[in-house]
Amino acid sequence: MKRRLGILLSFWLALPIFAGAEEKDVPQHTVTITDIAGRRVKVNVPVQHMLLGEGRQLYLIASLDKENPFQRIVAWRNDLIEADPATYRQYLEKFPALAQLPTFKGHEGSLIDIESAVVQKPDVVLLNLEAKQANEEAQYVEKLASLDIPVLYVDFRHSPLKNTDPTIRILGKIMGREERAEEVISFRKEAMERVESVLDRVKPVRSKVFIERIGGYSEDCCLTFGAENFGKYVELAGGDNIGSEFLPSTFGQLSPEQVVVSNPDQVIVTSADWQAYAPAGRWIPLGPGANLEQARKKLEWYPTRHAYTGTTAQIKNNFHGIWHQFYNSPYEFVAIQWIAKWLHPDLFADLDPDETFAEYHRRFLPIDYKPGYAVSFDASAK
Repeated sequence: MKRRLGILLSFWLALPIFAGAEEKDVPQHTVTITDIAGRRVKVNVPVQHMLLGEGRQLYLIASLDKENPFQRIVAWRNDLIEADPATYRQYLEKFPALAQLPTFKGHEGSLIDIESAVVQKPDVVLLNLEAKQANEEAQYVEKLASLDIPVLYVDFRHSPLKNTDPTIRILGKIMGREERAEEVISFRKEAMERVESVLDRVKPVRSKVFIERIGGYSEDCCLTFGAENFGKYVELAGGDNIGSEFLPSTFGQLSPEQVVVSNPDQVIVTSADWQAYAPAGRWIPLGPGANLEQARKKLEWYPTRHAYTGTTAQIKNNFHGIWHQFYNSPYEFVAIQWIAKWLHPDLFADLDPDETFAEYHRRFLPIDYKPGYAVSFDASAK
């Protein structure tokens, strides 16, 4: 173990360091942070070295530090590289040293790479809320605490409408970007209110919506969402999520027969470029710069699934595809706008989710906006 850590240390210390002298000149002081799990944790701020238990935490970190989002990151899980390769390529082009940033494997609820944490000695380790049980059962949190390495739990996935704003404030606090964090929160709120205000005024009839989760990642049917995450997005966009009626938790699965009986008016497939996971899958390659004609052709398979036989959605061809990573990012306001346009096209004819997300990029992100996050058979929603 000691020999392996020594090799890792020698390798990582030789890596180029992202410039960030302006941050390192700021004296640190200790604050107590209440994380998303309700734990009170002492952290030296502003943090200078962060280990990311999930690479997709970059979506928020980059929003808070547009100039140099990687200056504090010492290692990260490789999920963004594999699950969102187009975004990774955008950041790699802008920050070539990213190719040498240490990575480790794992999944949403897995253990942290404790060797990386020990070697890098970060100021803080950021973990998903889903990883809490596994890491506490392994006593990793206590082991890191004994080395003065604090762990903070954050959440964009389990209860995003409840936990995303607090997560933004936590990172704003530890990064010394509190004012920026409030700007991000304000933008998100205004984007969602553009939908909420119309629905509150008009109170339209709500369509029954089935969300097919991770479409094309596997052949399983029918993975979906309960009353949280995309299930909540549907509700906020003026629809009734079928999964909310049957699932007690955020994620779950319905039988094809149950979907047929529920008779969805609309089907929304969450999907992405999963070449790294399922090269032969029927996934829809959505994401920045996606070819939407190709994506629309991939969407054509979904109405043929047994689960949609004879449903209103199949008869009327009401099928849509949306970027899966909206389920795990501070960008859910974009998904809510897209869904609102699909469910209530007359009410939201002037709403432009692409422009909303492009404006977010201009204001908060270091990379340019490239459309490609949603696709539909509805010509008015292309």
